[in-house]
Amino acid sequence: AGAGGAMAEGEGLLSVDYEVSGRVQGVFFRKYTQGEAKRLGLVGWVQNTSHGTVQGQIQGPADRVRELQEWLRKVGSPQSRISRAEFTNEKKITVLEHQDFQILK
Repeated sequence: AGAGGAMAEGEGLLSVDYEVSGRVQGVFFRKYTQGEAKRLGLVGWVQNTSHGTVQGQIQGPADRVRELQEWLRKVGSPQSRISRAEFTNEKKITVLEHQDFQILK
């Protein structure tokens, strides 16, 4: 591992909860979020809420978590319209609490 690898180690793992508002249900938002999370090597989950938002948790290397946060804030699925992305309960963790990134019903 080069310097990049060592730096990623130093950054450690982050866990953060998120909730995305806007037109995010019925537009494959969960499927795209799962795809993006897997591409970045993150674990966690995503689900639709009863009040029309999408929520979940992301865990992984801090810099990758930041990338997905940015994606949730700005990009989303092609048909989605994101009005707000909120991130809460951010904390450093020593071990991942999920095996992979799941879509929960």
